[in-house]
Amino acid sequence: MKYSFYISIFVLLCVVATGCQDDFLTQPPQDEFTDDTYWTSESNVRTFSWGFYEAYFQGYGQSFGWGDYFSGQSLNDDFAPSSPPNFVRNVPTSGGGWYFGWVRKVNLFIDRVQQVPMDQEAINHWTGIGRFFRALEYNDLVKRFGAVPWYSEVLKEDEQDKLYKKRDSHVAVMDNILADFQYAVENVRANDGTEGLTINKYVVLSFMSRVFLYHGTYLKYHGIDEQKASEYLQVAKDAAEQVINSGRYSVAADYRELFNSLDLGGNPEIILYRKYQTGSITHSLNSYSNKEPQTGASKDAIEAYLATDGLPIALSPNYQGDKTIENVMANRDPRITETFVQELRLNGIDGNYSTSGYAQHKFLNESIADLPEGNSNDNTTDAPVIRYGEVLMNYAEASAELGNLTQQDLDKSINKLRNRDGINMPDLQVIGGQPAVNGEVYDDPQRDPSVPSMVWEIRRERRVELMMEGFRLDDLKRWKKLEYVDTIENKDINRGAWIARSEYPATEGDVRIEGGAEEGYIVPAFETQSQRRFDDPRVYLFPIPLDQITLYENNGVTLEQNPGWESP
Repeated sequence: MKYSFYISIFVLLCVVATGCQDDFLTQPPQDEFTDDTYWTSESNVRTFSWGFYEAYFQGYGQSFGWGDYFSGQSLNDDFAPSSPPNFVRNVPTSGGGWYFGWVRKVNLFIDRVQQVPMDQEAINHWTGIGRFFRALEYNDLVKRFGAVPWYSEVLKEDEQDKLYKKRDSHVAVMDNILADFQYAVENVRANDGTEGLTINKYVVLSFMSRVFLYHGTYLKYHGIDEQKASEYLQVAKDAAEQVINSGRYSVAADYRELFNSLDLGGNPEIILYRKYQTGSITHSLNSYSNKEPQTGASKDAIEAYLATDGLPIALSPNYQGDKTIENVMANRDPRITETFVQELRLNGIDGNYSTSGYAQHKFLNESIADLPEGNSNDNTTDAPVIRYGEVLMNYAEASAELGNLTQQDLDKSINKLRNRDGINMPDLQVIGGQPAVNGEVYDDPQRDPSVPSMVWEIRRERRVELMMEGFRLDDLKRWKKLEYVDTIENKDINRGAWIARSEYPATEGDVRIEGGAEEGYIVPAFETQSQRRFDDPRVYLFPIPLDQITLYENNGVTLEQNPGWESP
């Protein structure tokens, strides 16, 4: 969620949220800020820009507010909650995310930068920063609503004909977003401020790969515009490749340290991160991973992890089955134990139980588990905002979706992640367009038959590498695969670990086994009314709130509702 901000809090944000330099601590009296007195130096421009960071780079959130990472936001197939959240069912009267205040703020920023007395290089750089943030804001709006009105200038309240206009198409807005990204890539400095805490050209390129992978696949799988889909996928691939070819980043030696470190500064895989500090800005994710009950991982998610021979568990002779947690974890892609604890945590036995029995520790720093900063909302582990591992996955998927994936593409992307120290999984190969390992082509029996086998494996790799990092729901939306979250049709997302009641007698009444049996899979959502159905494709987009439709009508403009939401 984005919050309104004022210039008076920007210096505070600068100090506590981004660890910026001491010269930003000096400011004129806040009651004297006007356009004439504020927009006078590059230092002031930089200070203003910090206000956008918290809005778009939330990381682990702040205090008890969740950010982008594991937070029990379980509307996807990675989680097995006891009360599955559902899709929006009704058209809201107001709110609903139809808000252009941030567009106005960034347009104001871009406009005011032009009048600041600094050299043209600096003007171009900060204009690029502004256009980058505008692209991020419009990306959020398009993902939510599809077509939205595009505003590229600061409008006055009496400019009714400009304020109230019909929506621009999804593609038209994305072309404008592309122009903003291209300008930013060409003009934002390669080095500026503190590495990892400040936007530079490669931060822009990394987000560019994320944004255009989303919209390229969305346009493709929703049948909107195949030509533009290919164009955007090429943009995503090229942006990721520029980051790869820069040589600035590499895969870190320790997977978990990307998510539970007290200091991400200098980590070679981190492109941008959010800094936390005791007494200044803290979060509560470490505590949630430590001593609180968790929304557990689904059986479906756990079974996505390959065996150590690189084969899906349905094909691998190394797979030991799932009748004990030891068997589940044995001979598996080591990212499974980097992400999940190697013991079951059950309600009635453990205070930090999981709804499914499978509990994550990906975001837990054990060294502060019993200290104040490891508990409640005082957590100080740094949060990755965007990392090189994601960029590598973006590159691989864009290559596959374009239909020109090569072994070289896999070796410079997915296989870099598989070769991470402590992971050391066999390389993924492509032979005749099919996935292979150790020279043998395979096809996962559990594959969705509508998804090509090579694309299926890349999607699997993405799911595993980015597990619980906040991508899964967006991925299902862009692939047009929200049916995966239906707990009736996809029973394994309402299943957890297999247990025998006799081995856990203390859980009687607290853990329910499928069918009321004495042994079997845990079913977190045990009541029929708790099940989640996917039966209405309109939820791929959100409805426009009723008050906005009325407001536009009162100003002579018909604001068309998104398909399927026409009747509130």
